[in-house]
Amino acid sequence: MGVDYGSQRIGLALSDPLGIIAQPLETIPNDPNTVSAIVKLSSQQGVVGVVVGMPLNLKGEIGAKAKEVEAFIQTLKENLDIDVVCWDERFTSTIAQHTLRSMGTTKRQRREDKGRIDAMAAALILQSFLDRTKHSRTC
Repeated sequence: MGVDYGSQRIGLALSDPLGIIAQPLETIPNDPNTVSAIVKLSSQQGVVGVVVGMPLNLKGEIGAKAKEVEAFIQTLKENLDIDVVCWDERFTSTIAQHTLRSMGTTKRQRREDKGRIDAMAAALILQSFLDRTKHSRTC
């Protein structure tokens, strides 16, 4: 499962059973029920690992937002019995916006459905992780 953490919304994505292709799943509100919703969804979907996007700055350093994500990751680790890892998420929201634009969504659709961008960003984070780990296993 891919996770794009945001202050208001959290984008989620899943891969196929072989771990080849990531697809946007949904967006959930970032509220007190967030972790329990992820735990429940992980169980329902048979998730074997969670990849959370880490918002490093342009220099690759941890800033204030990244510290918030680190705390979120720690909470997930305490509540899930599966691996939870962080993954560099720089530019995923921008790439998600460009992808949706190239798919023909209008500016109004993108503005009205910001959750769609968050779920797409989660899919990009997960796909990046899947691609990198596949390559590292074969090299």
